[in-house]
Amino acid sequence: MTTKSIELKFTYEDFLLFPEDGKRHELLDGDHFVTPAPTTRHQRLSLRLSTAIEVFLKDHAIGELFVAPCDVVLSNVDVVEPDLLFVASSHAAIITERNIQGPPDLVVEILSDSTRKTDEVIKRKLYERFGITEYWIIDPVLDSIKIYRKTENGYAPAQTLTQEDTTHLTTPLLPGLQVPLADLFA
Repeated sequence: MTTKSIELKFTYEDFLLFPEDGKRHELLDGDHFVTPAPTTRHQRLSLRLSTAIEVFLKDHAIGELFVAPCDVVLSNVDVVEPDLLFVASSHAAIITERNIQGPPDLVVEILSDSTRKTDEVIKRKLYERFGITEYWIIDPVLDSIKIYRKTENGYAPAQTLTQEDTTHLTTPLLPGLQVPLADLFA
């Protein structure tokens, strides 16, 4: 006689019951991930980037920017809270009063010691699977940004930028946006 082990998967309904304890709760394929509040360096990077994008969007009404905490419900067992996310106007129907119901156009994660593997491997594969057009991984230790863009064959590394680069952070999703890397990582 064989026994089957039952694998417990959390759902969005379970997610809604998690405590509001100042930590980031996420579901990745039904597994519960909890991370502590971000560091001050992380917060500075998030604030600088979100400010630059929000200022740009005031003059270019092409979508909306959201910052964590904001639930992104990709499926009943995949609920994430990216550091920043952008939803183009053409996809505004996924924005609800409570959360984002579907894949945003751009997702940004800022690494920390506790999220490095999750952000670089698990979430990258998840975002790729759900067809998120562009994914940025910001590394506050290396002062770098890895940019992945959706192709016909999944994600392709588009660029890796560092503080030393004289170029600006740009994206086809926000035509005309130029964020000086030296300012972002200052």
